Amino acid sequence: MIFNLDSKIMDNVLSIAGFDPCGGAGLLADIKTFEAHKVGGFGVCTALTFQNESELEGVDWVDMDKVEKQIGVLARQHQFPVVKIGLIQFTNMEKLISLINKYQPGAKIIWDPIIKASAGFDFQNGVSHKEVFEICKSVFLFTPNWKEMELISAGQATIDATEMFSLACKVYLKGGHNPENKGLDFLVEEGKLTQFPAEKVDVPEKHGSGCVLSAAIASNLAKGMDLIAACTKAKTYTLHYMESDEGLLGWHQSNN
Repeated sequence: MIFNLDSKIMDNVLSIAGFDPCGGAGLLADIKTFEAHKVGGFGVCTALTFQNESELEGVDWVDMDKVEKQIGVLARQHQFPVVKIGLIQFTNMEKLISLINKYQPGAKIIWDPIIKASAGFDFQNGVSHKEVFEICKSVFLFTPNWKEMELISAGQATIDATEMFSLACKVYLKGGHNPENKGLDFLVEEGKLTQFPAEKVDVPEKHGSGCVLSAAIASNLAKGMDLIAACTKAKTYTLHYMESDEGLLGWHQSNN
């Protein structure tokens, strides 16, 4: 994709996430999504994962000093109005957010929590809903999927837990695993609940579709959209992505 540098300066989005070699999730998926939305895509690697679209054998975490070096050198040259956080150890979240605030003050932080891979690999140990709630106080938008919200709900009903976390920040609950209404997403902000029904439910599943949805929201926010519009367009983009191929990996195509 070629950008016309004589036109208006591109909006940039920074993804801080893990490297998935198959490109379905993590940094590569985020960058593909950013570029399809015609925003500048940049990445900081927090982990190397050993996986394909259906198997995950392990993870090698990147030391936080190396994460800071990546952020710092980018910040000397670029500004990021939106920063998306993906795979990182929850114990390092406080440090990471402080680094973002240091190098990119004022950036909208979107946290897409990665707790357990679809292949069954558990990335986090002993997740505490209180810990997650405290982290959420420092981010703009929290985008868990249904199963992730169940893991951090402390026994509450999923929607109740979503509303509880919305006391800390805005929450977009991805409904691909919604047992009662598949594909129905919820956004809760300042006590207001907005529903995003699925346009279609009979679509091929995709490895990393949650990453794509959150990255699309980040892209739309960087382009100046309000949150409702950003989520609406992101959901449509993700549907097109999921319909692009019958397998677990899809194709990113610009619809902007």
